[in-house]
Amino acid sequence: MADKVIVKEKYANEIDSAVEKYRKLLESQLERVERINASRETVDYKALDKIIIGVCGGDGIGPVITGAAMKVLEYLLDGEVKNGKVEFKVIDGLTIENRAAQNKAIPEDVLEELKKCTVILKGPTTTPRAGDPWPNIESANVAMRKELDLFANVRPVKVPEKGIDWTFFRENTEGSYAVGSQGVNVTDDLALDFCVTTTEGTERIARLAFEFARANGKNRVSIVTKANVIKTTDGKFLRICEEIAKEYPEITTDEWFIDIMTAKLVDEKRRTDFQVFILPNLYGDIITDEAAEFQGGVGTAGSANIGKKYAMFEAIHGSAPRMVKEGRAQYADPCSTLRAAALLLSHIGYQAESDKLSDALDICMFKEKKLTVTGRDTGATCEQFADYVTETLKSL
Repeated sequence: MADKVIVKEKYANEIDSAVEKYRKLLESQLERVERINASRETVDYKALDKIIIGVCGGDGIGPVITGAAMKVLEYLLDGEVKNGKVEFKVIDGLTIENRAAQNKAIPEDVLEELKKCTVILKGPTTTPRAGDPWPNIESANVAMRKELDLFANVRPVKVPEKGIDWTFFRENTEGSYAVGSQGVNVTDDLALDFCVTTTEGTERIARLAFEFARANGKNRVSIVTKANVIKTTDGKFLRICEEIAKEYPEITTDEWFIDIMTAKLVDEKRRTDFQVFILPNLYGDIITDEAAEFQGGVGTAGSANIGKKYAMFEAIHGSAPRMVKEGRAQYADPCSTLRAAALLLSHIGYQAESDKLSDALDICMFKEKKLTVTGRDTGATCEQFADYVTETLKSL
């Protein structure tokens, strides 16, 4: 008891300061809860007079691979561009230099332009780390997901010869990333971060995953948490997913802890059993990188960031500043962004074009392999590979 009294007296100011920061954090999160509970607006892409595809290069190798993907999209949607149904809009300003100069994850003028778009194809962006020569600004990805309420990160991984056909539904706006830059250094010896789980936030990602499973003939959905240890937030996530699962009795639902699931994905006897996954933010980020390795690495995997009003599509890897520094940016692999472009096409209703692009990528990456990208001058450039994909599209 005496020790507790000493601690209270010794750290009274530090505790009061941390509690005040925590109070403001709680207030901001409750405001967010009210916003997402009230949000019911959805987009019917077929009803739109024009679809504006924003192309945001980001930084590092981002402009290179995003530019290549844009050329392929322009080829596939040439007729729709000519008849005014589709418009491409290039948006600059997400470079680390510009974000650092304005000390914002997404500068206001860039965000305004992004919100004018129907969907966004985005290149990777650099997120400052401790020790970097940049201010401690939030990840542009995390900020965009929150600003545009892109609650679902959907990442497919498919390797037919290994019996792998997985689709991951990662909650995208909550969990350990929700307030990642707003943790509290209570003292020099104690730092705290926060994990966020809300009812609506979990319900909507769970329902999206089950609706996908039902619509695509999938009969198994796996819920992945660490609810045996992270009992409050992960426990809430698990309970809500289980409740949503009852609305889909034809689908088998099981639950896994994240540590054992990472092991099962490399288990040749078990991994082919899995089809659709629902995960909180952090676990989904980690395990989808592992999953992408089966397909050829993170450079081969794209992702969709889906909200009710907006959607953004991107590679799952980073901006590779070392490649730029070493003068190798032109050799960056565009496959991840091209996969993201296929997801974009599907999302806005161009399923035939999406399927053609996916088929062309399978031919170029796995079957013919007339060109390979190595990241160096030992392989094709980004532009050469994108041209290879376009030529393959012409033959389909």
